[in-house]
Amino acid sequence: MADILRYEFMQNAVAAALLASLACGIIGTYVVVRKIGFISGGIAHAAFGGIGIGYYLGVNPLLGLIPFSLFSALGIGLLSKKAKVAEDTAIGSFWAAGMAVGVLFIGLAPGYAPDLFSYLFGNILTVPRFDLLMIAGLDLFIVLTVALCYKEFLAISFDEEYAEASGVPTMLFYLLQLGLIALTVVVLVRVVGIVMVIALLTIPPAIARNFSKNLFVMMVLSSFLCAVFTLMGLWLSYVFDTASGAMIILAATTAFVTVAAAKHFFSSG
Repeated sequence: MADILRYEFMQNAVAAALLASLACGIIGTYVVVRKIGFISGGIAHAAFGGIGIGYYLGVNPLLGLIPFSLFSALGIGLLSKKAKVAEDTAIGSFWAAGMAVGVLFIGLAPGYAPDLFSYLFGNILTVPRFDLLMIAGLDLFIVLTVALCYKEFLAISFDEEYAEASGVPTMLFYLLQLGLIALTVVVLVRVVGIVMVIALLTIPPAIARNFSKNLFVMMVLSSFLCAVFTLMGLWLSYVFDTASGAMIILAATTAFVTVAAAKHFFSSG
């Protein structure tokens, strides 16, 4: 791995992998514990609309991703909790609408969008310095928010009804969690793409849950595992000249299946 770090694009890729792993491990733990993977997938795919708007306006697509992802997260949360719309219906509506908006604005944008594929399936090798700074800023915001709201997030993650009865504004913190998921999606899009974001958000925490039930320990272990998978996938994609996002997900999936099989073998034995 060391010999390929002489290239600047590989240095940027490694930095992006490590930065993304931090947000992924922390927020992914909440996604797995609360079993809201489907919501995360809906936010990720709805975020495609932000990419389309970014292209149309001629700005960095990640700048379009941030507000559109947050809007989608809040919309899904409010529709499902306040308007009493079925959760899967709210997710499906924003999922489809976001993809439609993205396709519409990309079609209206002048010229051709050459790196659109990288936003759908990820291309960590093309992450520029500006995106690294943006990812680092989002990481900092996510870490600070989780640190400040750790007790409240802990309460609503394990027993939302009891938390509400204890005076915790559960709706507020639920929407805040969805907002943090949206920001994590923005971070991960450049690493594995919109299509595969949900895998990286769920697989490392799911593996970590086999080794600890403590939320903080799960976060630390999930971040570490995510870093291992992203770096391993990055190295494999370099060696075999294949898509980086796909190799990252395959590395994570292989580990998940191996851990699940080992757990079953030892428990049955």
